Amino acid sequence: MQVEDQIQISDLINGWMYRDLGAWDKLRGLFHADGTIEVTWFEGAFGDFVDASARMGRSALRTKHLIGSPVISAHGNRAIVETNAVIVADNIELGLGCAAHNRFIDRAEKRNGTWKLLRRESVYDMGSFTFPSGVVEVARDAVARHPREYAALAYLLEQSGFPVRRVFATRGSGLERMMKAEARDWLLG
Repeated sequence: MQVEDQIQISDLINGWMYRDLGAWDKLRGLFHADGTIEVTWFEGAFGDFVDASARMGRSALRTKHLIGSPVISAHGNRAIVETNAVIVADNIELGLGCAAHNRFIDRAEKRNGTWKLLRRESVYDMGSFTFPSGVVEVARDAVARHPREYAALAYLLEQSGFPVRRVFATRGSGLERMMKAEARDWLLG
């Protein structure tokens, strides 16, 4: 892989800040037109995700993503990119927030000389609640419906009107192993 390719892929990963800034057109430009995403509150076409993110941006829920340095594995015009991230969220009406540590598993593809993301998935490593205005009661039974690794994030999302509809990959889980195996097959495919 050429240095220019590594830089272009790293720029895609760092471009996630466009979501936090509400720069929707720039965010849309990170993915190929047929790109997809699967995260706690959204699964589907990336263009639809951008529209849904804009709706979230108008809600009481605020988010910030702290993105680490990507680890890139490339083969030809395809790459798998794994990146540590921290999702910081705060619902200003509820006085409740969370910090969730995750890893994005991205498939990137070079088409017509340009790298863009094709698929984004997330593995959740750990998370906890934050209380910016003092301790707030949480419904323990609602929290317990989700794996501990992202239970605080899922609870905050659901209380903010963004339901989590299924179980997602957590560190060391069978879902993580399957996700990575499928990504490797795609990379070498």
